[in-house]
Amino acid sequence: MLRKKYHELYAHLPSREMTVLIGARQTGKSTILKQLADALTASGEVMVMFNIERKDILLDLDQNPENIFKYLPSRGEGRMFALIDEIQYLSDPTNFLKLLYDEHAGQLKIVATGSSAFYIDRQFKDSLAGRKKIFELQTLDFEEFLTFRGEESELRELLRLRSGEIEKSTAEARLWAAFETYLTYGGYPAVVLENNPRHKIERLQDLKDSFVKRDMLESGISDETRFYRVMMLLAAQVGNLLNINELANTLQLPRATIDQFLYVLQKCFHISLVRPFFQNLRKELVKMPKPYFRDLGLRNSLVNYFAPLEQRADKGALLENYVYRRLTERYTNDQIKFWRTADGNEVDFVVEETAFGGKAIETKFNPAEATPNKYRKFTEAYPDFPLEFRSWGDGRLLG
Repeated sequence: MLRKKYHELYAHLPSREMTVLIGARQTGKSTILKQLADALTASGEVMVMFNIERKDILLDLDQNPENIFKYLPSRGEGRMFALIDEIQYLSDPTNFLKLLYDEHAGQLKIVATGSSAFYIDRQFKDSLAGRKKIFELQTLDFEEFLTFRGEESELRELLRLRSGEIEKSTAEARLWAAFETYLTYGGYPAVVLENNPRHKIERLQDLKDSFVKRDMLESGISDETRFYRVMMLLAAQVGNLLNINELANTLQLPRATIDQFLYVLQKCFHISLVRPFFQNLRKELVKMPKPYFRDLGLRNSLVNYFAPLEQRADKGALLENYVYRRLTERYTNDQIKFWRTADGNEVDFVVEETAFGGKAIETKFNPAEATPNKYRKFTEAYPDFPLEFRSWGDGRLLG
């Protein structure tokens, strides 16, 4: 099955820029790279795919970037493609890519993946500006989730809802049941493809214990217990203000250590911190961010909570986190903010679509709680950010 990101990457292949795909582990980057390799081979292109986790290849390319041509056919006049998986394992990926681009961009196109943005961000210096385009692969969105599960009728109804063709779905019960599963177990491909709920939970446990641990170790973090404790505390307060000093005091750690943990969790695509929106009101809080998880399955695994949605005390937080995730599919994290005043007035999301305005979104599980009068202070202060509501059972939540 092809991910949406595959089509973006394929369309970028003719570009002179290097194509770099980043994202959390186990989101399917290697699979997409293999699919691109198959497409290039089928079209008769000269192509070699490298796995940098192989020590012999790693040592060879580290010794001299131009050793890459040893693995490619003899150079002709046509363009060749080098597809490199897990490029962050090179000792100096920035220099490797810069040299090959500056010397051979007309002849060699590089497509690379990297699992940890911590390494990608630290090593891909400004010297690569204008030489690369970075694509981020998230876990499956809800549309891809339905595709992977083979739920074609539900997918058709979802697309009709999103296009505005219909306001109510004839497959409404099945669609919302699928959506509840998505909110509970998330969008990691291997988890989605499991049918048994117990096996889904086991897969998530493995992701948490094995792959997150690799991120931690490769980022130089040795305090495994407290690192996971930070993740668990963040999972328990999705959508709430994050007091980093309070978190440091709770864990009896220096503020700098908590900052490092949060940095790694963001750069490895596990969490995002949303910053506050402010322009006019002097009482607006402007310091503390709000945490959201990039995948709800991982979040639920951290709190070990997989109860049916109606029984959950955190169902409102799950919907809010989903809306955040949906917004990331359309906007950068810098465009997504929240609004809150010192006396407790709050709007979940304020999206800065332009320099002059955008939209605001408030999420309520119970649609009866979506009362515009409660938000008059915001709507009067920011008329260029019209307020919308999202709630369970409302097709706009899925739109």
